[in-house]
Amino acid sequence: MSARDGRDGGRIAVAMSGGLDSSVAAWLLSREHEVVGLSMLLWDATREEGATTERSAAARSGRCCGALDLGDARRVAQQAGIPHYTLRMDEEFRRDVVDPFVDDYLDGRTPSPCVRCNTFVKFDALVHRARELGAERLATGHYARILDGPDGPELHRAVDEAKDQSYFLFELEQATLATTLFPLGERTKPEVRSIAREAGLVVAGKGESMEICFVAGEVSDFVAAQAAAHPQRFAAAVAAPATIVDERGGESAAPAPYYRYTVGQRRGLGLGGQPGASPGRRYVLQVLPDENRVVVGPEERLLARGLRGKRPSWIGAPPAGEIEAVVRIRSRHAGVRARVRRRGASLEVEFAEPQRGVAPGQAAVFYDGTRVLGGCWIEHALD
Repeated sequence: MSARDGRDGGRIAVAMSGGLDSSVAAWLLSREHEVVGLSMLLWDATREEGATTERSAAARSGRCCGALDLGDARRVAQQAGIPHYTLRMDEEFRRDVVDPFVDDYLDGRTPSPCVRCNTFVKFDALVHRARELGAERLATGHYARILDGPDGPELHRAVDEAKDQSYFLFELEQATLATTLFPLGERTKPEVRSIAREAGLVVAGKGESMEICFVAGEVSDFVAAQAAAHPQRFAAAVAAPATIVDERGGESAAPAPYYRYTVGQRRGLGLGGQPGASPGRRYVLQVLPDENRVVVGPEERLLARGLRGKRPSWIGAPPAGEIEAVVRIRSRHAGVRARVRRRGASLEVEFAEPQRGVAPGQAAVFYDGTRVLGGCWIEHALD
């Protein structure tokens, strides 16, 4: 198998967020190809109802696709000698990323907005805009690799395991991979920064961007503010504190409503020192939004033998039957060997060893060595 490097010719659009990685991707490609830089204005906190000066300033600085970052993207494009366009895509971002994010928390799930952003914004809406500008392919600064396999393009983990982002790309189809380039997939982060310094790029010393680029403070505060500001979009956020239910039968009042808690959480439960509180540390095992209740228990109860997943997505043809794969249940999960089998429209994943903290709303991604086979969205853990 071989990696595709863009030698086929034709204009290449590079998604430029203003960060180090996408800037170096644009710089490298611009040395040998006709390149156009595209930046996306995805989230303007200054337009949000109730936005404070402090929150708006945070959103403009040091955020993925924030206003100051887009300025950095323009300056890098000037240094590279390539045209640059900023595309307003906040409506798509609101519809496909932010609203589902808020809905998930209000439904008691733990979402993964970066996966949705890649699937629906960067590799769907942005691809269409790039084609309108005459670009045949799209390149990004993701740390992942696309290799030519016997059955078509394959998605693989990056060489730099510490920066690998293949988990967030599991919903990409082969047709998308065929017109996509990841120039950094074979490089390490130190190498990328060294390239930026040698080229004199204005972002050479820039730090990492935030993972959830549209949330400037606490996630739970953002969810509550969005629900209050947009009642036509979301169900009303519960204001009353949740009831914490211990598996041993005890009940107590939580400091906050249910959506401020996620599976696996230990801190902020308000259990310390309460009369009748169960001994030992307690962790969130389950969030019950319809009842405004949070079920807690000992750490060992976070262990699950597997999971049920919905909306499966495969890169290439779906497997005919049961398969064995290494499954990652969150982006920094080391992975566990598992059996993956179809159950109607869903998937059942049985771990070789019980895993801690299987959270509804997160993605489970399947690997064969470095190759991404596909994945699904976690519906619930199997006890």
